[in-house]
Amino acid sequence: MPRTLLNVSHLTKSFGAEQIFRDLSFQLVDKEHVALVGVNGAGKSTVLKIIAGLEEATSGDVAPVSGLRITYLPQEARFDSDRSIREEAQDAFASALQAAEHMREIEQRLGTADADEFDTLMAEYERLHEHFEIGGGYDIEHRTEEILVGLGFAESMFDTPVHQLSGGQKTRVALAKALLADPDLLLLDEPTNHLDLVMLEWLEGFLRTWSGACLIVSHDRYFLDRVTTRTFDLAFGHIEEYDAPYARYLTLRAERMLRRQKEYEEQQEFIARTEEFIRKYKAGQRAREAKGRQTRLDRLPRIERPQENAELAIRIQSTIRSGANVLTSRPLTIGYTSDEGNVVLARTRDLLIERGDKVGLVGPNGAGKTTLLKTLVREIPALKGTFETGVNVKVGYYAQGHEQLPLNGSPLSVVLGAQAMGEESARNYLGRFLFSEDDVYKPVNGLSGGERSRLALSVLLLQNANFLILDEPTNHLDIAARETLEELLGKFDGTVLFVSHDRFFTDRIATKIWAVEDGQVNQYLGNYTDYQRALGRRAEPAPVKAVEAPAATAVTEPAPTPHRRPSESRTLKSITTTERDIAKLEGKLNEISDALAIASIEADVAALGRLGSEYERIQTDLDAAYQRWEELSASLEPVG
Repeated sequence: MPRTLLNVSHLTKSFGAEQIFRDLSFQLVDKEHVALVGVNGAGKSTVLKIIAGLEEATSGDVAPVSGLRITYLPQEARFDSDRSIREEAQDAFASALQAAEHMREIEQRLGTADADEFDTLMAEYERLHEHFEIGGGYDIEHRTEEILVGLGFAESMFDTPVHQLSGGQKTRVALAKALLADPDLLLLDEPTNHLDLVMLEWLEGFLRTWSGACLIVSHDRYFLDRVTTRTFDLAFGHIEEYDAPYARYLTLRAERMLRRQKEYEEQQEFIARTEEFIRKYKAGQRAREAKGRQTRLDRLPRIERPQENAELAIRIQSTIRSGANVLTSRPLTIGYTSDEGNVVLARTRDLLIERGDKVGLVGPNGAGKTTLLKTLVREIPALKGTFETGVNVKVGYYAQGHEQLPLNGSPLSVVLGAQAMGEESARNYLGRFLFSEDDVYKPVNGLSGGERSRLALSVLLLQNANFLILDEPTNHLDIAARETLEELLGKFDGTVLFVSHDRFFTDRIATKIWAVEDGQVNQYLGNYTDYQRALGRRAEPAPVKAVEAPAATAVTEPAPTPHRRPSESRTLKSITTTERDIAKLEGKLNEISDALAIASIEADVAALGRLGSEYERIQTDLDAAYQRWEELSASLEPVG
C-alpha cells in the first residue's frame, strides 16, 4: 500500500473579496506523479505555493508526513548569484558538501591528536562520512554534469557566473537544483518553459524513471501524458480527481460532464412536471397530494448546472487566395552582423512553401529559428541569398515577444489602431478573445502573459493575411486556448510557417517539418511524429548535444552550392508530385481516423470493420509513397 505523503483538507484561498478556490481536499502518495490542470487564473500556482509553505491559505490545512522533504520550482527563477552554474546547482548537496568540509578539517587534526581525542575525532569522522554517503556525496560531480548537460548547458559554461545568465537560463539552473535535491515531493510549476525539444525529451525521460512523488502544473500535453499517471482538474474553485494520465483524463472528463448534464436536465424536467402538478391541483381534490409533493420538492438536493470555462471564439476571415508558390528562395545564410564580422546561425538549401502548407520549424534553442522567421518577414537581412513571396501573398507575423503591441496602449486602443471600427464593435471583438468589461482598458504593460498572447492573436487575425508566420504562438496560452488555436489553424485554407516547442500543437498542425540540425535547415514530410520516425530510421542518429548558443563564426563566404546532375529537374518534379500524393493520403487518413472515433463512440461494428480496412489500405499506400520520396531524395546527391 503506497504511503500517504501529504493530506490537503478543505483548502480555501481568497485575495480580498475574490475567492480563488474553496474547500479543496486531496492526498498525494509516495512515488505518484500527478498533473494539476486548469485554465489560467484557476489557482494552480497558488496551490503549489501553499503546499510549499510560501503562501498562507485563507482556511484549511496542509498536513505533510513527518520529515517530508519538499522542493518547489516556480515558473520563473528570480535570483542572482556570484556563484558559477556548477556551484549553484551543487547547492542541492549543501549538507553533503558541508560534511565533506568537516571531514577534511578532522583529517588535518588527526595528525596531532592524542589517543582520547583521536577516538573522538574518528567517531565524528565516521558519522560525517555516513552523512556524506547517504547525501549522495560520491555522485555529486557525475549527477551535476548529467543534469546540467541534459538541460542544455555545455560543459564549457559550468563555471559561468549565474548573474550573467538570461532569465530562461536561470530558470533552468533552478530546475537543475530541484532535480538534484532528490526530494520526497517535487512541486513543478511550468517546468518545460525555456526548454527546447531535446531538453524536453531529456526531462521526460528523467522524470519517468524518477522514484519520488511530484505534482506538476504544465500546459504541455505531451509532457503531462508521458510523465504523469493521475490528473487533478481545478475548475470553478473546486478540484476533481481522475485516476488517469492527461489524454485518458480528457475522455473521462467528457463522459463525466455528459453524465452530469443529463442528470441535470432530467432533474429539471422532474421539477417542471412536479411544479405543474402542484400548480394544477393545489386548490382541488388532490391538494393534499400536491402539498406532499411540494414538501418533497423543497427537500430535493438540487443538481447544479455543469459549468464550462469560456473559450476563445476566434476565426480567420476569408482571405485573398494566394498563388501556388507562397515562398521561394535560393540557399540562404542567416545570422547577424557583429563587430567581428558576420555571425552565421544556419544555412538553408532552396526553400519552397506552397499554398496550404503548414510548416513547423524546430531545433534547439539558439539555433536560429527566430532569426530565420525575422529574415523571412524582412525585419533583418539575410547574410547571403535571396527569397521572394508569390502572387497575392499577404504575410501576417506573430512575434514571440509581442513586439507589435504598444506598451502604453490598452487592448481597446490596440484593436482600434489595427482596424477602423466603432468602439462597440471593438469591445465585441475583444470579447471573443476573453477580454470583458474593464479588461479592455487595462494597460498593455500590465497584462499577464496569457492576456498579451490573446491580444497579439486578435491583432494578427485582423490583418486577413493568407500566409501566417508565427513565432511561439502557444506561449502563455492555457490548454483550452491552444486547442482553439489548433482548430483554427487546422481549418485555415491559407499557409502557415511556425515555431513552437509544443509538440502536440506541432503534431496537429504541421504537414512539413523544417529542422535546424548542425547549422543546416533540413526538410521532412509530415508532422512531428513523422519527423521523429524519420530520425529513428537514420543509420547513424545524430548524437544529442548540449546547446546553449551557437558558436559565433565570422565568415567571409559560405560553402559553394553543389552542382546537380542534368536529370535533377525531372527528379525534383517527381519529388513534388510524390509530396502532393503524400499530403492527400495523410488527409484521407485523418478523415478516416475521425470517422473511426465516431464509429467507436456509437459502437457501429460494421462501420468500424469497413473503416479499419480502408485505413490499412491507405496506410500501405502512404508507406509506399514515403519510400518513393526517400529514394528520389537520395538520388539528389551533389556531384563535382
